[in-house]
Amino acid sequence: MRLSVPPASSLSTLRTAKRPAALRMRSSAQRMAKSSAMLAAVFSAVLATLAPPFVPGVAEAHPLAPALLEVREQAHDRVEVLWRTTTLRPITATADPILPAGCRTLDGPVTDSDRRSITSRWLLDCGDGLIGKTFGASGLAESGINVLVRVELADGRKLQQLFGAEGASFTITRRTPALAIAGDYLRLGIDHILGGIDHLLFIACLLLLASSWRRLLATVTAFTAGHTVTLSLAVLGFVRFPAMLIEVAIALSIAVLAAELARGDTGRPSLLRRRPWAAAVAFGLLHGFGFAGALTEIGLPAGDIPLALAAFNGGIEIGQLLFVAALLFLGYLLRPLTAWAPPRLATLPAYAAGSLAAFWTIERASVLF
Repeated sequence: MRLSVPPASSLSTLRTAKRPAALRMRSSAQRMAKSSAMLAAVFSAVLATLAPPFVPGVAEAHPLAPALLEVREQAHDRVEVLWRTTTLRPITATADPILPAGCRTLDGPVTDSDRRSITSRWLLDCGDGLIGKTFGASGLAESGINVLVRVELADGRKLQQLFGAEGASFTITRRTPALAIAGDYLRLGIDHILGGIDHLLFIACLLLLASSWRRLLATVTAFTAGHTVTLSLAVLGFVRFPAMLIEVAIALSIAVLAAELARGDTGRPSLLRRRPWAAAVAFGLLHGFGFAGALTEIGLPAGDIPLALAAFNGGIEIGQLLFVAALLFLGYLLRPLTAWAPPRLATLPAYAAGSLAAFWTIERASVLF
């Protein structure tokens, strides 16, 4: 009996067809991880350039907070004015308030400062009230900040508006339109997430853990769900935690992900690698408190709290998606380079992120003692 031996090409096809699906998926995941490692390495290098640990103040890892101009109308035409601006700005740049010409200064300015902000207070006499009065600010373009104007009238009504260098003045009217409020808080949300180096670094680490498109989608969605819950609960006053403890915990969350990335593929995947979405929702709850801290400092307009809260959270999501899209696009552009990239390159983003997270943890924890 003669045995028929299939040609070598047929055997190769047969072996490929019988190749376990898990191995094919693992190969795809490795390709994606290698491409992601390349783009994260570039991102880590950018971080190291923009935020070296030895630069004072940069390790705060948060964006330049908008300056606050708060105006409170009291009885007898007295008006209290508070001006607060961040200390994290170029040394040569100053931002100053512009008070209405029709108001007379009764007291001030009285100035005090802390490690994050400088606050000045005035007491004015505005004669016939605040309606129609214009407040403003100078030096915004040079300082790179926006200004949030918050007005409380004597009859209890509250107005609020955000403006930047392109429109550094605000005339007090009867009420701020809802569309303007939504636009202001949407922009604040986008600015906060895109300016928060620690939040972006955490998202970049999550991206590296997600080894497939399906896991990436689940991870981003889980992170969104997590921080939305705690952002809402904290801003509305249902849950409160010390701000500095939250800052320390956020830095530690980045260190945990960085340690997992540095460990690499050692055989059986860890829980973080098998279910990155679980880590995303858990740490998302934590990061939500960080977002809430920034929003609490800004404040919510009375009567439009749900609108402002939804717009701010929506801005965070838009900024987050823009950042993820930018990393993925960068990874696509760098795909040809992954063919010659050494395997050890995959550990570079882990060590860069871990080093920065460790520094933030120590610096923030030192404030507690």
